[in-house]
Amino acid sequence: MVQRYFMYISYNGKNYHGWQIQPNGISVQEILEKALTTLLRNLTTVVGAGRTDAGVHAREMIAHVDFNEAIADAEHFIYKLNSLLPNDIAIHRILPVCADAHARFDAVSRSYEYWLTSEKDPFLYDWAARVPGELDFEVMNRAARLLFHYSDFTSFSKLHSDAKTNNCTISNARWQQRDNVWIFSITADRFLRNMVRAIVGTLLEVGRGKLSEDDFRSIIEARNRCRAGVSVPAKGLYLTKVEYNEDIFFVKK
Repeated sequence: MVQRYFMYISYNGKNYHGWQIQPNGISVQEILEKALTTLLRNLTTVVGAGRTDAGVHAREMIAHVDFNEAIADAEHFIYKLNSLLPNDIAIHRILPVCADAHARFDAVSRSYEYWLTSEKDPFLYDWAARVPGELDFEVMNRAARLLFHYSDFTSFSKLHSDAKTNNCTISNARWQQRDNVWIFSITADRFLRNMVRAIVGTLLEVGRGKLSEDDFRSIIEARNRCRAGVSVPAKGLYLTKVEYNEDIFFVKK
């Protein structure tokens, strides 16, 4: 009997062209499917909760996978699978779910963080974007709260994407300081391609005093990507959480 599982995955995106399999570069999904196929001796595919772009990291990506039989020892299975994966990809948990549970379509929210620092720090070079100069994070937070009042985020969407709608519901968006790093946390029911990096790039212009809060509001309302700021580098972006309703799990998380 086929059993579906959710796999909890983290990865350093530096060496990958994103999550999703594509013809022009190696992806996290491709590496994971090859490892599973080797372990199970059977062609195995996985479906992720979304697709992260090239260079973007994940502290928690969820993917569903179907096995021909239930896993007898989940810890041992995770150990064997991790031994086949490179050091920059790790499996943390694997949980049985309902047969029709879908990692992408059943997700009720997703959360990202964007890390930036003003200092030259060799230990943060691959993990945070360096933004020199003073930024007014208080006004950036006020501008970020404007996102809660809108649903159409075309101004922060990658041009010519295949999304059927540019509507999203944002439930959290704020900057917080952690040691010498400033972190932008954002949660929504869904995200558009390049959306977080474009929002952060535009908020930086607010923090530099080049845009006002009213300007930021006008950019959202314009529904025009050309009005917003440039996208910040991928290396500072992390997928941190994907949430689901509890009723799709066979055991409590």
